[in-house]
Amino acid sequence: MRYNKNVLFGGLLALSFAASPLQAAVSSSEAARLGQDLTPFGSPKAGNNAGTIPAWDGGLTEPPAGYEGSGQHHINPFPDDEVLFTITASNMDQYSEYLTDGVRAMLETYPTTFRIPVYQSRRTHAVPEWVAENTRKNAVNAEIVGEAEGIEGAFGGYPFPILHGNNEEKAWQVIWNHLTRWRGVSVTRRSSEVAVQTNGDYSLVTSQQEAFFNFYNPEGGEEDLDNVIFYYLSFTQSPPRLAGGAILIHETLNQIINPRNGWGYNAGQRRVRRAPNLGYDSPIAASDNLRTADDTDIFNGAMDRYNWDYEGVREIYIPYNNYRIGEKGTPYSEILGMSHLNPDLTRWELHRVHVVEATLKEGERHIYGKRRFYVDEDSWNTVLLDQYDGRGNLWRVTMGIPKNYYELPGVWTVLDVYHDLQARRYHVLGLDTEEPNTRVFTNDVPNTRYFSPASLRRRSAMLTMQMIH
Repeated sequence: MRYNKNVLFGGLLALSFAASPLQAAVSSSEAARLGQDLTPFGSPKAGNNAGTIPAWDGGLTEPPAGYEGSGQHHINPFPDDEVLFTITASNMDQYSEYLTDGVRAMLETYPTTFRIPVYQSRRTHAVPEWVAENTRKNAVNAEIVGEAEGIEGAFGGYPFPILHGNNEEKAWQVIWNHLTRWRGVSVTRRSSEVAVQTNGDYSLVTSQQEAFFNFYNPEGGEEDLDNVIFYYLSFTQSPPRLAGGAILIHETLNQIINPRNGWGYNAGQRRVRRAPNLGYDSPIAASDNLRTADDTDIFNGAMDRYNWDYEGVREIYIPYNNYRIGEKGTPYSEILGMSHLNPDLTRWELHRVHVVEATLKEGERHIYGKRRFYVDEDSWNTVLLDQYDGRGNLWRVTMGIPKNYYELPGVWTVLDVYHDLQARRYHVLGLDTEEPNTRVFTNDVPNTRYFSPASLRRRSAMLTMQMIH
């Protein structure tokens, strides 16, 4: 893995970085704690004093017996774990210090159906050694550019495993760790998303997705990023009215200098067009307006419209190690309840999270006036997100439903779920239990021409012809 902390991206990006104030990284002695009293990704190895959160013992790195490889739906490595207790609307005050406002609102809004089955806490996150090595390098080299519009001195690992600076700077670091977290090198999946209506009805939108995480390119380095964190392709396969459409994304590292590049393919016109509105609160049509552009992946994109504050670490109940809800053959109708996921298929555990609050800046525009993030201390996945309207009312509650992909290894979400408390509808991304395979991870490094607009046109036309015939 090549790594060069001093080389900038070039051109305009380099000029911007040179002109911007930079945060100092941590010292070598502080970074030496990684792999000692801290995990390779920066969380304390020790558990909590009560013993309800265990010490990290290396995470889950070996697949259970019977697992044949990437793409196979995962076998539950903890089949004998049983529910310790269940939190409901009637007993939630007993556990209030461990519940977010959003989770409490879900219990209050759906008192007869929503509940939280709590299991033994298991800290399963792990990363390959090369990611751990790069994370150690990043700890002493990574810096925030300007007011969080970019980072430099980081590649192939978490940029800020050890938070430092004032609360605003720590908040930026947490979100950058989320944006650049480890999710493999290349991944493909066919899955569906649904918007569930108040009566429980839904229609599937099925697509094939492909992503190459350029930030973790095993053949590259920071000098090769060209301001792109990852490349993403999605081809819609159903319903018929949407089939044949496609979208291509180049997710940029510094979106102030160069906003994300996006292109869409229209099957009817057989044309590729630049997609101009793929950021901030632009609505996503397939979500029936239950998800904004920057809601995707729980949060993505530029941070410039908000003031950011780090509120520290809390112990709360969060979704974790959710294998049952991703088991092969489980009907979508069993997963999707009328107002939320089937709670009997979910697993919640007590974990430590970083809490970050984002408040809309005066004079800026966004449908969310405030957002509060709960970020897993181990994997840096945002697992819960409370979003407030402009009047300060809790509006939407987002949940990332994670598990350990032991073939990586690493923790990532199985499903992303967006609840609208005012409309009493919800949206789900990532359904694949009725598909032959789940996510397929490889270490393949594609030629970047594979993710070009010209390639999008060719591949979309080919897929459209295949669907016709």
